[in-house]
Amino acid sequence: MFDLDSWGEVFSTIKKNKLRTFLTGFSISWGIFMFCILLSAGNGLKNGMTSNFESRSTNNVKIWGRYTSMSYKGFPRDRYIKLDERDLLLIREQIPEAVSISGIISTSLSVSYNSYHADCSFSGVTPDYMNIDGVKIKDGQGRFLNEMDMKNYRKVAVINPRMQEVLFQKDNPLGKQFIAGGLRYTVIGVFEENSWGDRERAYIPFSTASLLYSHGWGLDNIAFTISGLETKKENEVFEERFRNKLSNLHIFDPKDTRSISVWNQLTNYLQTIGIFNGLSLFIWVIGIGTLIAGVISVSNIMLITVRERTHEFGIRKALGAKPSSILGTILKESIFITSVFGYIGMFLGVGLGEMVNSALNNAESSPLQYIFHNPTIDVGVAVGAMCILIISGAVAGYFPALKAVSILPVKAMKEK
Repeated sequence: MFDLDSWGEVFSTIKKNKLRTFLTGFSISWGIFMFCILLSAGNGLKNGMTSNFESRSTNNVKIWGRYTSMSYKGFPRDRYIKLDERDLLLIREQIPEAVSISGIISTSLSVSYNSYHADCSFSGVTPDYMNIDGVKIKDGQGRFLNEMDMKNYRKVAVINPRMQEVLFQKDNPLGKQFIAGGLRYTVIGVFEENSWGDRERAYIPFSTASLLYSHGWGLDNIAFTISGLETKKENEVFEERFRNKLSNLHIFDPKDTRSISVWNQLTNYLQTIGIFNGLSLFIWVIGIGTLIAGVISVSNIMLITVRERTHEFGIRKALGAKPSSILGTILKESIFITSVFGYIGMFLGVGLGEMVNSALNNAESSPLQYIFHNPTIDVGVAVGAMCILIISGAVAGYFPALKAVSILPVKAMKEK
């Protein structure tokens, strides 16, 4: 039941102690405001980094040949390891974890269309590469490579938006032919690209690239996805076993990690997630610390308030006031201050996070979006934190008040 007299007394006490109330409220608002800001910033960093993995599979592996750094079985050091079709066969037949597999042949060519010219980076890949690297075709912009393109050695290309912009300007590139190294390629699709670079790129069938640019033998990279590996330890065991098989094929020391580079994205992903889980824990500890500081501030102020009013409480008890009514008044003051200023801090903290998020979403593509994305906090978490703060504020006011009302009226009236 709403007791108007009791609340009038609360507001009267607050009015008499404006500075003390403001300083107490400010510490509460600042605590929950910083809590929201810290969590928003942590979420922004984590979302920004993990979003870099969304455009591609987190379980892909890429290998490429390098120079050996050790002599082995009569072979000298500084011998170049060239990947070839035998590596593809080994992965398909001896690596049960491998799912989608693609050889990669890379080359750079001068391209032209009508009066427009550019230098383009071509990658010969198989249709499986779409699943490996998370390639996505823009809506209504054609298709990716398929098995018929591979089987018939078609000179077709899937280009990136930058190449579309440079060569075809505002025209629809689908079905149009451009010249690359003296040969005509037909555009069959345009893929999405999240990077902020300005390099013209295109995918062509692996079979075509092998015939035209690799003389039918050898390749630059091999990429494939893996399944069944969930932990860093499992990935380390897999990489050691995989490297041993490659060393038997190319005859190099399996301990020579420089001979063939193995880039395992799942390992990098697990490491990144581990780092940001640690960062999130650290932010939570700091955020909770700021909330505790606010609670301590409320407790200290309530101790001062109760001590100043102990004489008043003695008079009220002598006149017949029940301890529960005195206790209720103090708790109402504590809860009211904590609730009002806690809500202000929560509103400002959540609002600032939403404003920054809106500004990032409305801004043009920027490198910042790849390291800081969606810096917001779940409203439920913010409300939960505020509820904990209110309960803590009530507890902080309860014990000083309980001590005050437990003093005998005669003794309390002697307090100054």
